[in-house]
Order: sequence, then structure tokens, then C-alpha cells
Amino acid sequence: MNHILAIATGGALGAVMRYLTSASVHRLLGASFPYGTLTVNVLGSLLIGFVSIILLERFLVADYWRAIIMIGFLGAFTTFSTFSLETFNLIQNGEMSKALLNMFFNISLCLIATWIGIIAGRQL
Repeated sequence: MNHILAIATGGALGAVMRYLTSASVHRLLGASFPYGTLTVNVLGSLLIGFVSIILLERFLVADYWRAIIMIGFLGAFTTFSTFSLETFNLIQNGEMSKALLNMFFNISLCLIATWIGIIAGRQL
């Protein structure tokens, strides 16, 4: 039961941070392209790469903390389901080039960000 509460707590914080980050990016760059979702997906990928090394290799923290941070916070912070819906909507609205760009950038930048996070975590 403690793990469930830990995940729920981390998830609530991650969801709020996702909203705040995405809204801030949209205010800066506009909403004609899903920049907010792209930003949280890339940042979340960077963080999960980094945090996985820190929590699993460097400091070996308790399962409870990994549940809060990795499953709860980062699970709620990243937005793959939103990415999928936004991409589908772009396709449905006939904006195929934006849809393809969204897929390309989310997948490639998130994989690169995860790799950079892992490298950064191992450098500590």
C-alpha cells in the first residue's frame, strides 16, 4: 500500500508539472504545433535516463523513492498518450507534415535525451 501512495503522490506532482511546463512553452512559442508536449517528452526522457542511473547505479535508493520519482512523477510528467492524440489530430486536420515532424522530433529527441541523461548520470 505504501508504494501505491508513493506512486500517487509522485503522479500528482508530475501531472501538475506537466501542465505548468506545457502551458509555459505554449505561451512562449504558441499553440500551432504541440511544442509543450514535445518539451515535456524530451525533458522527461532526459530526466528518466539521468534519474535511472542515479537511483539504480549511484545511490541505490529504496524502492519507495524509485516508485515516487520514476513511476509516479516521471510517468505522469511525460505525455505519450497526449503526443499520440495530438499527432492523430494533426493527421485528421490534413497537417501531415506537422504530424510527421511531431513524430520524428518526439521519438528521436526523446531517445537522444534519454541517452544524454544516462551519460550525465554515469559521469557523477
